[in-house]
Amino acid sequence: MKRSYVLLLVFVSIVGMLSGCGSKQEGDQSVVIYQNKVEIGEQLTAFAAAYEKETGVKVTVKTSGGDTPYAENLKAEFQSDRQPDIFVIEGMGGYNTWESKLATFEGDEWIDLTSLEFKVDDKVYGFPVAVEAWGMAYNADLLAKAGVDPATLNSQDGYRAAFEKIDAMKDELGIDSVVAMAAGPDMRWVTGLHNFNGYLSAGLEYGDTTVLDKLNSGEPDMERLTQYADWVELLFNYSDESVLLTGNYDAQVGQFATGKSVFIHQGNWIDPWLVSNGVDFPMAFAPHASVAGTFDGIFIGAPSFYVINKDSNNTEAAKAFLNYMATTEAGHNYMVKEAKMVPAFTNVTLKPDTPLSANVTEWLAKGTAYTWLQNDMPDGFGMGTLGPIYESYAKGDIDKQGFINQVADKIKALK
Repeated sequence: MKRSYVLLLVFVSIVGMLSGCGSKQEGDQSVVIYQNKVEIGEQLTAFAAAYEKETGVKVTVKTSGGDTPYAENLKAEFQSDRQPDIFVIEGMGGYNTWESKLATFEGDEWIDLTSLEFKVDDKVYGFPVAVEAWGMAYNADLLAKAGVDPATLNSQDGYRAAFEKIDAMKDELGIDSVVAMAAGPDMRWVTGLHNFNGYLSAGLEYGDTTVLDKLNSGEPDMERLTQYADWVELLFNYSDESVLLTGNYDAQVGQFATGKSVFIHQGNWIDPWLVSNGVDFPMAFAPHASVAGTFDGIFIGAPSFYVINKDSNNTEAAKAFLNYMATTEAGHNYMVKEAKMVPAFTNVTLKPDTPLSANVTEWLAKGTAYTWLQNDMPDGFGMGTLGPIYESYAKGDIDKQGFINQVADKIKALK
């Protein structure tokens, strides 16, 4: 693991006093933030109101996401006279789109409190919104009832044995399928982005972009791709057909939430859905066995970043707002207790009380993780190019070798 990542692990153990509240700021400055997480829209707005009361600086929160296309709406904002002061990018794809509009952060206090800032050529452009993670989430009660030790879920052989055992006990366990997995047109981000990320980074040292670099230059790793196809096959074979082929987000998460599957291919971002629907059974993550070998980590990263519009008249006020979020008790309470996020900052001592986010902090403490790289593929490649191939495989229109060949051909076409 790279030393920079070790810094993040301090997040779960560092003990110290939280910074005090910021001082009043003079003038009638205002900041507009345009963000893409609908699930935190209300919480961020409330935090912004409290910030205005504390500092005198008005912060207006605009949210676009969920059923509305953030990227398209953000472009519309920039084409109008409503350009935001703070907005969101996701990885290099977002950077490449908005590079000409991005200001750098220099000397901001929060930079020394994280190892997950977004950097290009050693210049800091992005403030990490949160740490997110995914693995194979499991219902601990059902797993125990099936007599499966979570510690065995660290390889394809381990999963295969567990899936076979659980599948034979479906009636006894009261489940419809072993895994809640979705590969339909509404869920291409699950397959073409998150699942495919296993091909890009599973088992590799944190920050290793070897496989990604080959992909971006048009070179598939055929041995690794073949191993990866075995994992996709395993997940698809033990999924409920209707959820796999036509299920949306609610159908997939709902199957797991109602105890009709033991596993779900999702991340800690489903916590708010689970809490709001009264789901209270114990759950945790096991590693994805995306390729051959054994695994001791889940996929952890900062998938999105607040960035500053360099053409704004309020860049300093915008930076001050983000610094306040990262360095004060009020900001920490907002991130952890209100927005239910896992912060990317080492000075935060609060811990999440939602089930999967709490488990993410335990995985952080174990000292291993695998990188989020799916957002660093060419724009549209994951969902638009690869997503339909997963759908064809799930439907049986192509077999496993056809899946391998088609993915390889699409990678070669990037040359």
